[in-house]
Amino acid sequence: MSDEPLYLGVVCSDGEWLVAAFAADGFDHADVFPEVGSVWAQYEDVAESILVDVPVGLREEGETPRAPERAARQVLGPRADAVTDPPVREAARKRRFPAAARVTERKTGRDLSRAAFERSEAIVALDDLLQEVSDARPVIAEAHPEVCFRAFAGTTLEHDPATAAGYAERMRALATFDRDAPPVVQSAAEATAGHTVTVADVLDAVALGYTARPGPGSIHTLPADPPTDPTGLRMGLVYRAESPLTADDD
Repeated sequence: MSDEPLYLGVVCSDGEWLVAAFAADGFDHADVFPEVGSVWAQYEDVAESILVDVPVGLREEGETPRAPERAARQVLGPRADAVTDPPVREAARKRRFPAAARVTERKTGRDLSRAAFERSEAIVALDDLLQEVSDARPVIAEAHPEVCFRAFAGTTLEHDPATAAGYAERMRALATFDRDAPPVVQSAAEATAGHTVTVADVLDAVALGYTARPGPGSIHTLPADPPTDPTGLRMGLVYRAESPLTADDD
């Protein structure tokens, strides 16, 4: 691992935390960890920025979903269904879906999706880290891979990342941002062989890593002025682009 400052893209998949680590001048390495606490322990002394595909900042109650999800749906066009509203904090900590669904209905008046509940373990793990380790708060932020790809591509994407067409779309988006992206993806995939992470997971982690490291464009968030949750965590999706994304972008 480099002794230079690192910029990390982190994706949680099937209980594993995939890291794509970049130095300021390019890709450094990829690795897989069993928990987010292990990621922080490994990189806390060198990480300048860690972008994760897991919600940062949770609602306690309220009928309206979080602002980041609402803003992301507005810019993703055909891929808006890739956005999942996370559970409120109490519901995320329930071990069984019926209990989590009851809390969600009581706290929000809305239904809880299975997709949201299935992410609860990762959401709680990251939330616990950020509540317990104050030094992690300025370093760790949330990013949605589809928003990052949307920003790199300069247009909305059409296809699911698990399909051949979706893979091609996302590789083109990464190559638009960095012509060396294909060998970076290959190196990251080779480094994570033997784990349960998929090629789509690797693409997502690389996209988040490219977003975190210094490069073309500027850092923006969805929404542009992120609110904070009751514990002070900022709720905003980070992306890198020349100008802010809007719902009218083609």
